[in-house]
Amino acid sequence: MPDDLRFTPDSLPSLLARRKPGYTLEAPFYTSPDILDADIETIFGKHWIYVGVEPDIAEPGDVMALQIGRFSAIVVRGDDMDIRAFHNVCRHRGARIVPEGKRSVGNLVCPYHMWTYSTEGPLLHADHMGADFDPSCHGLKPVHVRNVAGLIFLCFADEPPADIEDMAREMTPYLTPHAIPDTKIAFEMDIIERGNWKLVMENNRECYHCAGSHPELTASIFEFGFGFAPESLDEDGQKAAEEYNCLVNNNTAEWEARGLPSREIDHLDDRVTGFRTQRLPISGAGESETPDTRVACTKLLGELTERKLGALSFWTQPNSWHHFMSDHIVTFAVFPIDAETALLRTKWLVHKDAREGIDYDLDHLKSVWEATNQQDSDLVGITQQGVRTPAYQPGPYSPYTEMLVEKFSNWYISRMKAAQQGGAQ
Repeated sequence: MPDDLRFTPDSLPSLLARRKPGYTLEAPFYTSPDILDADIETIFGKHWIYVGVEPDIAEPGDVMALQIGRFSAIVVRGDDMDIRAFHNVCRHRGARIVPEGKRSVGNLVCPYHMWTYSTEGPLLHADHMGADFDPSCHGLKPVHVRNVAGLIFLCFADEPPADIEDMAREMTPYLTPHAIPDTKIAFEMDIIERGNWKLVMENNRECYHCAGSHPELTASIFEFGFGFAPESLDEDGQKAAEEYNCLVNNNTAEWEARGLPSREIDHLDDRVTGFRTQRLPISGAGESETPDTRVACTKLLGELTERKLGALSFWTQPNSWHHFMSDHIVTFAVFPIDAETALLRTKWLVHKDAREGIDYDLDHLKSVWEATNQQDSDLVGITQQGVRTPAYQPGPYSPYTEMLVEKFSNWYISRMKAAQQGGAQ
């Protein structure tokens, strides 16, 4: 292995300390299994992780089981309609109770010895355990869960970061008009990305590459919406940039007058639970992120009546981004598989009463992000190939188009340093 890829766990503090702001990370952050283990322990084990939406578990007894590194969790809708989460580990001999994926159950039954738990967690039945056995001491171990206007977050820490409540308070007015609990999942897609999970996130946090890589997506994005270098603009370019800024400001004022919060909130790297949001206008017909920029679903979300409401973007650290339009929602979650592989999970949501083939055409709904995801996956793959080579060294981010990449890297480094110093809070 080349010297610049060598790593021991004792090297992590020095790697964190010498990270150069404004530059990509050193190779071991993308290639080392030991750093991936530290990521799982610190980032995915101690922070709030986006895992899904209310429609994943819409009815009592609906269960979603998922693997996040070495953690396995069950998210379940109880008979009381509350959402709970548990470690997916039987309290008898540790067997996994629910296979990965989604299903509906009456109770949670371990397939090994049939220990049976209610969807609220208590142990209901265990054969042959003797008169002194106390079932109340052997319920499922809970995992912290927080529902933010229909988006579900988990935290595996004993004491989760409390500032999830700040994010929930600030984001709920932005998300509520899109009525996630009253949607259904029209399509769901998993892609195995041949790159470290941080490369997947870095790729998402910029659109420097969009003009050359995403013809489907850029049909709905204004040229000046994904960054530009002011000094490179001629007189016509400067005028166009000013017109775009006026459009953003005017749309923001109009949407907020209608009760749709739209202004930018950015806490990507100054909070433990980092996030950012902003509603921006859509190009073309201005309705939705579709090939023709018109709505993909004629039955709009919630009580919305206007199609041209732009696209509300919502980013969360460490693993998600979301796009909310008048007619549909697209959510994205990234989960590490190993040091050089990650899972990208995408869900397309429409109104729960929308009818496929009548109110929406599925191909039209998913075509932009289906193509964009594959294009991004290819870019992540070639980047992973590059960071594995001896010639790789950290390169500079663009100050005009990669500001959010720097905020992701800065957040990641600061959280890892905090853990090294004795806590993730």
